[in-house]
Amino acid sequence: MAVAPDERAAVLERTRALKMARSVHAYVRGNTAQFYEWLAESKVARSIPEGPPVWICGDCHLGNLGPLADADRHVDIQIRDLDQTVIGNPAHDLIRLGLSLETAARSSDLPGVTTAQMIEAMIDGYSRAMTPTQEDDPREPDVVRSVRREAIGRRWRHLAKDRLEDVEPTIPHNKRFWKLARVEKDAIEALFAERPVRAKSMELAGVTGAGTLRVVDAAYWRKGCSSLGRLRYAVLIGISDGKAKTERLALVDIKEAVPPVVPVAKKAAMPADFGERVLAGAKALSPNLGDRMIAAHILGKPVILRELAPQDLKIEIDQFSRKEAIVAAAYLSFIVGEAHARQLSDEARLAWRDKLTARDGTLDAPSWLWEAIVSLAGSHETGYLQHCRRFALKR
Repeated sequence: MAVAPDERAAVLERTRALKMARSVHAYVRGNTAQFYEWLAESKVARSIPEGPPVWICGDCHLGNLGPLADADRHVDIQIRDLDQTVIGNPAHDLIRLGLSLETAARSSDLPGVTTAQMIEAMIDGYSRAMTPTQEDDPREPDVVRSVRREAIGRRWRHLAKDRLEDVEPTIPHNKRFWKLARVEKDAIEALFAERPVRAKSMELAGVTGAGTLRVVDAAYWRKGCSSLGRLRYAVLIGISDGKAKTERLALVDIKEAVPPVVPVAKKAAMPADFGERVLAGAKALSPNLGDRMIAAHILGKPVILRELAPQDLKIEIDQFSRKEAIVAAAYLSFIVGEAHARQLSDEARLAWRDKLTARDGTLDAPSWLWEAIVSLAGSHETGYLQHCRRFALKR
């Protein structure tokens, strides 16, 4: 499929609108900027506790957590997407995750009491991660356990089948992968000829010393939701150590690094370059991912290069049972808590835990978290219906 670069914006905007109209859960996932605007305007904004300034995900919804392989292909559940990472208030990640879990529960026709129990479970899981002497982790949900097992058993052929629809070393042109303009092809070739990019790519492939790297194929990748309309390329590279007759193939995702919409902590020292910011946040929050990323520039824009490992998967939950929803809330909040906690001293962890869990009523969950999620759920429901109406009228 060939789509000229100057025609992509309109096509991708329609695609984004369609994705966000599929469900209120999809709308929440693709609407990060509006999330923070509505949060700032809400009555509960002033009651949100100010946590220690650490790297946060910023867009910490359900779909941004899952199995990730490190450079040696060991698999852990970590945060998968760091486009909006900043040094900010860790409470924002909890609110974003809580809203995502609430909309997933609603889509599963679970009663409101389940949402209340999920939020209590979130605080319990997150607090465990903030406890330095914690020994027993929250129970891993069945849905997470099954996707982890699948991830561990995956190899290159599985990635090729999923992403490229074949094991042949080409990227097919279809609805997902679009033909590149000549200027884009040349820019990608030049990018992988740069010494830092080439050296890191060779390192990830396990090649030390002499070796060769070539761009086998490349295409524009119509992928994601919030990233639609930005630079996004899939690049198939071949790497050889000069000894073996066959070369190792790797699929690289090149994604434009964008300005953050997430509130930044006062006096936070972050890289000015958007790609370097994403890389720094990834190394702090998701070491497995950060170790496989490169910050660079292409066509005058900052980008992040990420080698796609066969073991990298998304946690997909079509339907929650009540029990699964509560267990998932505790476990996923624990994962987010671990990402925050590894940046803090034991003393700072305990101080934040105590501040976070201070009770102001009979509920186990603090009222600020409950009220923030309820307020945002209402705003997103209204926004979603208005979005669907506008989308229907345009069609």
